[in-house]
Parts: sequence; C-alpha cells; structure tokens
Amino acid sequence: MGSSPLSSPNSNLPWTAKKNKLFENALAIYCKETPDRWHNIAKVIGGTTEEEVKRQYEILLEDIKCIESGKVPFPNYGEIEASNNGLNDIRNQE
Repeated sequence: MGSSPLSSPNSNLPWTAKKNKLFENALAIYCKETPDRWHNIAKVIGGTTEEEVKRQYEILLEDIKCIESGKVPFPNYGEIEASNNGLNDIRNQE
C-alpha cells in the first residue's frame, strides 16, 4: 500500500478524516448501480474530483484485500486489557 488512505494522490490537499467519513457515508448512499455515482460522491465530499474519489475507492479496496488476506496484523488487545485491569481495581475499591 504505497499511499495512505487519508491522502489524496491527485492533489496537494490531504484527504482528511472528515473527508474520509463523508466518503464512507456517501458510499453507503450511492451504490454501484447509482447513475453518476462518483460525481455524486465527490459532490457530497466537496473540494474533490471524481478521479480523486475513484482513487480513494481503489485504495479502500486494496486495504480490504490486505486485511482479508491476513497481511495486516491484528492489534495487540492485551495492552488494552492490562489498562482495563486498573479500572477494575478502582471499581473494586468503591
């Protein structure tokens, strides 16, 4: 994955977390059978082109492929459990 999912490869402006959320929501609204899908999604996001939206979608598909093939390691949830033990200790003192 040469590009970050939050970068816009065709412009100097970053693909922000806000844009990414708008992108995800628009994908849920405009399915692949929707006429002018990429135009509509770009319009929802604002400040981006159809080509940038298509590229972002390709990046998303590549990320999904890597996750499903096991190329992306699962996070170490043991660290979270360890920090939650501190919460349990506090709760037990109440």
